[in-house]
Amino acid sequence: QVQLVESGGGLVQAGDSLRLSCAASGRTFSTYPMGWFRQAPGKERDFVAAISRDGGTTYYADSVKGRFSISRDNAKNTVHLQMNSLKPEDTAVYYCAAGARFTTAQAMRTMSPNYWGQGTQVTVSS
Repeated sequence: QVQLVESGGGLVQAGDSLRLSCAASGRTFSTYPMGWFRQAPGKERDFVAAISRDGGTTYYADSVKGRFSISRDNAKNTVHLQMNSLKPEDTAVYYCAAGARFTTAQAMRTMSPNYWGQGTQVTVSS
């Protein structure tokens, strides 16, 4: 069982940066690939980024590639999403997620995660 708590959302202007954080419970954090997803009003929840268990491999949605960066600290049970050059279309609720234990980050692009955080709102004004 993994519990995830996001923080760092807020209201920013287009072009600004924001850093989301996710704190995970438990002593098995390093055995889970981690990811971020987002859901805009009236739309489905979409994949944003994923990171492998050791942090060595990352994947991004095309819409955020080059602007967002995912990282993790296994010693602190945390995962972060650095978001730069934010656009109004990035407005959404952002969710931290943990994949199935001992699986790959790549799988998070297509398979539903095992655990979800409660979400944090990011609003980008034009």
